[in-house]
Amino acid sequence: MRLDIPVDPSSPDAQEWIRTELTKPEYQTAKPTWFDLASKAVLDWIQSLFSGPTGDAGPVLLAVVVALVAALIVVAFVVFGRPRANRRSADARRPVLGSDDTRTAAELRASAAAAARAADWVTAIEEQFRAIAVGLDERTLVRVTPGTTATEFAVRAAAVAPQEGEQLRTAAMAFDDVRYLDRPGTESRYQLLVALDARLQQVRPAQQAVPA
Repeated sequence: MRLDIPVDPSSPDAQEWIRTELTKPEYQTAKPTWFDLASKAVLDWIQSLFSGPTGDAGPVLLAVVVALVAALIVVAFVVFGRPRANRRSADARRPVLGSDDTRTAAELRASAAAAARAADWVTAIEEQFRAIAVGLDERTLVRVTPGTTATEFAVRAAAVAPQEGEQLRTAAMAFDDVRYLDRPGTESRYQLLVALDARLQQVRPAQQAVPA
């Protein structure tokens, strides 16, 4: 039997044989495409973000979470502004009347009614609440000064008309909402103030006026 003689090619021949062998279809099919290489590069980059030098992703994940929460807080402040509870705390210290407002209760009621006819419920509520405050001041039941706030007035007026305490607090909230919190007024709230004003006009001075 004839045996093949072992081949011992030179170095250039060996390189040429290897190049020829790698050009065969089965090798070309197994070769990674550009998409495979790009995908691997992206995956390696993402993995590096979540792996520290020791392979522990804890510190990196914590930093990512903190940054995300901070970004959400900033967005919330930009979109919604400061928390409403803080706004109400500050707005509750603002006065009902300006120092230059010398209108009578009748004039304020007329202004409120005119705003209501124009469906301007914000102005109608503001003017009607001022009419209530000035009306009680004119009758010396509750003294109102330019520095009196809506909440302060409601508390002092409730001491004169305790049966209206809840409605007075609701009226004060309605005034603060439209005046300082930029909330829309409604006809129902305006009518609530009108009805409250009418009832308070029936209250008789049973005691000395309460200063405000």
